[in-house]
Amino acid sequence: MRSKITFTITMLAVIVLLATSFAFCDNKELADDQNFHFGINVRDAQTFDPMNASATADRIIADMIFNGLVRYPPGNQVDVEEDLATSWEVSEDGKEWIFTLREGVFFHPFPGYPEGYELTSEDVVFSLNRAANPEYSAYSGDYTGMSFEAIDAYRVRITLETPISEILFFPKIADYGSGFIVSKKAIEEMGDEWVRSNPIGTGPFMFDSYEPTQKVFLVKNEKYFRSEPILDSVTVRYMPEVSPRELGLRRGELHMINGLNQRDWLERVQNEPETVINFFGPGETQIIHFNISMPPFDDINVRKAVSHALSREAVSALIGGEGGSVPIYSSALAPPAVGALTKEEVIEADLLIEQDIELAKQMLADAGYPDGFSIEVISTENEEYLKGHTAVQAMLREIGIDMSIKVVDHASFHSLIRQNMNPFVYYLCWRPNVGVFLQRFYHSDSVVVSGASPDTNFSNYGAVDANGDGSIDTIDNLIEKAAIEIDSASQIELWKEAQIKILEDVAVYPVIRFLIPYPMKSYVDLGYTGTFAWTTSGVPQITEKTRILAH
Repeated sequence: MRSKITFTITMLAVIVLLATSFAFCDNKELADDQNFHFGINVRDAQTFDPMNASATADRIIADMIFNGLVRYPPGNQVDVEEDLATSWEVSEDGKEWIFTLREGVFFHPFPGYPEGYELTSEDVVFSLNRAANPEYSAYSGDYTGMSFEAIDAYRVRITLETPISEILFFPKIADYGSGFIVSKKAIEEMGDEWVRSNPIGTGPFMFDSYEPTQKVFLVKNEKYFRSEPILDSVTVRYMPEVSPRELGLRRGELHMINGLNQRDWLERVQNEPETVINFFGPGETQIIHFNISMPPFDDINVRKAVSHALSREAVSALIGGEGGSVPIYSSALAPPAVGALTKEEVIEADLLIEQDIELAKQMLADAGYPDGFSIEVISTENEEYLKGHTAVQAMLREIGIDMSIKVVDHASFHSLIRQNMNPFVYYLCWRPNVGVFLQRFYHSDSVVVSGASPDTNFSNYGAVDANGDGSIDTIDNLIEKAAIEIDSASQIELWKEAQIKILEDVAVYPVIRFLIPYPMKSYVDLGYTGTFAWTTSGVPQITEKTRILAH
């Protein structure tokens, strides 16, 4: 077997960490009060069950209470390191993984176990089987073809019917999705209903109490295996309106809040005393998907002309401003997501399209539209979508394209764009990896309406002739080959080859990556981040190193 002590994909990781981390200096004086207050923009919790915690607000809680076999270090979603497991081995054929657990890790106390009890392989196998069961897990599909076995008290064997790469395997057992390890005894002895409202994990903070629509109160786990947390408690307050959150931060009643990605609001909050704004991701990417089945966007020359009329920088400035959004050039997610194209790689492939109004006009005329044309695009009333559509509308007007916007409610928008009605779809989303993104947006099976499994292939790529050479253009083979490739480097190359082909056929125009601002008091030391960071939940992680400095 090949020994695996740590797993690292270095693409951009060093750059990201150097840009974002700062030293955790123990010689700084701490505030007497180490009770942390976090205001988030939701009305209430949906669940405390980590295997069904898909909403960001619920994942905030799960992240503090539970651990996985491995984890993404706080502030870094590129590397994987030890968590409840200290080491692992994988067979040469990639089908068998053996994990060795830490000894002396204890679950939080619960009735009948005032001191908790030590985690063993039984808890891990129980948790992973639960993750694979659709009755208990929202992520059960991720575990198809996997089986789990306790070798002894501190070793677990995971067997795969079909081997997959490390990039795709580790998220299934990390502090992400259903990879959190739960207490077998708590669930069996207290029941499912009890643990749904009384989560029992091994993490740095323990569940104490919950007030519906008001708050969740967590206290520190003095037995946490990494070290006793510095914070005494964490209170997560449910505050759907931004004004009370902002007021609480200004008064010092809250240490950190969800912010608005609006330039005026950010500038105002930034100017408040003792306040800094950090941005967190992975944020949603915004990409324009041209409908290459619908005239005039069935003509690659029209798509090129339209692309030359657009400016990523202008959209970025309008929607997020400095720090809140950045231009992207990848047709599937954006760096530092593993396998996403960088700007430099797009330039090297001679596929960078930047704004050039005069060239756009000439190309449009050459395509047979010297006076432009008119289109109607359906947009949601959601502010981020509407701002994007409005920015595109203004830029297309400069080359003679009259774009009207039909605004509908958000649910209707998602329904209508799946009926192949838009000449292009301006879409915001995040997906767990580049492979999933490619499958759902560019595989022919995913074509809206006509695909074998209609999903979000709004461009109809893979079902029509995209470049005008008389044959259907597809990357199905690359997507499918990458899905079964177990060598991570080879898988990444296949993903990039697929993205290059998409850009060659101008099926999309990548616009920006959107990050989420989190204003916080300047005397808060999260212990791992400076100006922005990548976390599994897209929000600031509160860890055993988080602390409140004297001020």
